[in-house]
Amino acid sequence: MPMLAFRLLLRRFSLLLAVYLLLRLGFYWANHTTFEEATTGQVLLAFWHGFRFDIAALLLLNLPWVVLSAVPAYGRGWQRLLRVLFVVLNTLGIALNIIDAEYFKFIGRRTSNELTTIGDDVRRQAGQLVGQYWYLLLPLLALLALLWWLYPLPTQRAVQDERTRGRTRRPAAHYGSWAAQLVLLAGLVVLGIRGGLQLKPLRTGAAFVQQPAVLGHLALNSTFTFIKSLGYQSIDHRQYFASDAALRQALAARSLPAPTLPPRPDNVVVLLLESFASEYVGAENNGRGYTPFFDSLATQGLFFREHYANGRRSIEALPATLAGLPSLLESPFITSNFQTDEMHGLGEILARQGYSTSMYHGAQNGTMGFNTFAGAAGMQRYLGLEEYPGATQSPNFDGHWGIFDEPYLQYFARQLGQQRQPFFSLLFTLSSHEPFGLPAGYEKRFPKGTLPIHRTIAYTDFALRQFFKTAARQPWYRNTLFVLLADHTSQSDRPGYRNTLGAYKTPLLLFHPSHALPPADVHRITQQADVPVTVLDYLQRGASAPLLPFGYSVFDQGTTGRAMFLSGGSYFLVHTDFVTELTTDNQVRLYPYRTHFIPATPLANPDPQKLRQYGDELKACVQFYVNGLVDNTLYK
Repeated sequence: MPMLAFRLLLRRFSLLLAVYLLLRLGFYWANHTTFEEATTGQVLLAFWHGFRFDIAALLLLNLPWVVLSAVPAYGRGWQRLLRVLFVVLNTLGIALNIIDAEYFKFIGRRTSNELTTIGDDVRRQAGQLVGQYWYLLLPLLALLALLWWLYPLPTQRAVQDERTRGRTRRPAAHYGSWAAQLVLLAGLVVLGIRGGLQLKPLRTGAAFVQQPAVLGHLALNSTFTFIKSLGYQSIDHRQYFASDAALRQALAARSLPAPTLPPRPDNVVVLLLESFASEYVGAENNGRGYTPFFDSLATQGLFFREHYANGRRSIEALPATLAGLPSLLESPFITSNFQTDEMHGLGEILARQGYSTSMYHGAQNGTMGFNTFAGAAGMQRYLGLEEYPGATQSPNFDGHWGIFDEPYLQYFARQLGQQRQPFFSLLFTLSSHEPFGLPAGYEKRFPKGTLPIHRTIAYTDFALRQFFKTAARQPWYRNTLFVLLADHTSQSDRPGYRNTLGAYKTPLLLFHPSHALPPADVHRITQQADVPVTVLDYLQRGASAPLLPFGYSVFDQGTTGRAMFLSGGSYFLVHTDFVTELTTDNQVRLYPYRTHFIPATPLANPDPQKLRQYGDELKACVQFYVNGLVDNTLYK
């Protein structure tokens, strides 16, 4: 039987969980219009998911109290100390959640580290805020009183029984039992703080796996989001433009035209290829490469020869490809403080129009937060290593990373046949990633090349060939648009790619097996963030869709395209004639553009008009991006 100290701890912690359930009910009541699209069952499921975040947050907040509660001391003074500490520690958490019931209406997300960055403003306006929101003090005081009066105290009889049991046992057995229960408690606390046995500790983004993704705000609690945000460096607003009108004019955003034809019913499959840099593609290097199948497919579709990734890491590719959000922060969006910002991904937009949506990645579920971001972007299903038959016990497991590309792409082809049409599905390959392993018997099948990655690129290309052979026999195949692109570049041994621009040069290919695609300039500048708007433009479904202003449709005849990325602390904007750099000290520089190459030094005497035009455009993109994330106004 657990010792009295541990029984009391469990009862007191249960009281906290009950209080946080009331806080969630209050948050839902105050913001119910935000969740109107969700069914009653989905709302109840969000409440159920919320217990996971409540347990993690309460353990983090109450860790000192939990440790002291494990001490088997039942004197009045010690218990009073625990009671006071219990109420004091939880006052902050309760206050944050009550405040968020109103604050959420302004920022559209749970509180993060705002209190550490705007603390002076809060102190200066404290009187005004209390006067305006005085009514929030009522539930705060009521819940604190509830905590105080319902706090379980040890009864005299329970204490006497505990002492009697202690006297009837040998001291060694008594303390051994206490130590064993203490170890068990420590294990449960660690498990609770981690949020389970998953690969990565629980993150705020995990709340958004459920659909509709907006319910993630309900599943979360403000204590969790605030604690998890501590330690993040605050980001200052950018103010290059004094008015919104000047900002939007310089932003050079493009809207999709109203459709002139009925929406296309086509399926869409995006193949995001790990480390599949242009440097390895024969079609971009006069036939010298490791991708014979991709090269042949490029002759049958639209192969864009001036395409660039928006980042250098896999974790940066998914927000760009699924939501049109380039990587313009030093830290990835998926793990940043802004991962709970309003987000309208391609999955959500198409799901609202009747598409079934899914993402496949053969690595461990939770890798790089892909599963959580996929949910936030509206993908209705995420299938990772755990869903693959046999998982780590499968003969197709590479022993390190996940399922080899060839069997996983075959599995993907079969899975697509089971999806309701029309569907939108994204697959992220993984074999061309360190440690660059190949399945048994394949070691000598592909050219060794000059870098370890070359054989695995050739293997992924082979896996693509086999996938298209299988897919071509499926009934959905001829009614599907395929989009093939890479997440980022990798190892390099070609001097022409060893420069700032070459480090982002990746391929983009659009292919449809049954008809020609709309006309497009294959030498326009393209980027990963163009994918959502391009897909919606092609499907004739994007005129009123909530889209970010960074990407252009590749079918837009009114532009020559653009690409943007952050490198070495500077922002870069790529156009067909010049590459513009915005340095950390806000200097604007201009470089002549050449495919995957810019010189080390900028132009000494750049065209003043181009310098101003492109400099303003880049500044506008940065200001809109940074301020939009900080204020959660990207879609406003």
